[in-house]
Amino acid sequence: MDHQGRDLIQAAETVELTYRPTRGDILAGIRVRDRVRHFHVLRGAVMALFAGFGLLLVVAPGGPPAGNVLLCGLVVLFVWSVPHLQAHHVLRIVKWQGEYRATVTDAGVSATNEHATLTTRWSLFRGYRETRDHVVLLSRDPNILCLEVLPKRGLGAPDDIDRLRAILDRNLRRV
Repeated sequence: MDHQGRDLIQAAETVELTYRPTRGDILAGIRVRDRVRHFHVLRGAVMALFAGFGLLLVVAPGGPPAGNVLLCGLVVLFVWSVPHLQAHHVLRIVKWQGEYRATVTDAGVSATNEHATLTTRWSLFRGYRETRDHVVLLSRDPNILCLEVLPKRGLGAPDDIDRLRAILDRNLRRV
């Protein structure tokens, strides 16, 4: 029988997700990346340092210059907001592209929208991390510049999450 591989492709396990990217999806991916790279520790330390310095200025004898306290508060606010600003910027880039359909197989992940299709093999990724609402695939490069965020709300059936985990566990490691 000359099947030319077609029945093999149909027999392969496939999980499909359909979703519109949200700011929360992107923020979840950025937070996972920051945790893997330990940026959350650095961000927390910088915020604590400036908050502590601002507090010292407030309790200092003679009263602090208001501009210095305000500057410390602005630095804390800015450092806290960096992931949120990044998520907002990325959402502006992808939102206009409409609904995404992601297909996860043992060959990799294909994401399709009205304007493009991108297929990524597993060799691009170092691993994945699962959160309550998302599965985040992290690229292999040292700075983890590429992320693939798969929102669980995009799954078609309740048992799809177990099938998705099985495919990911066969091809990537949890980080």
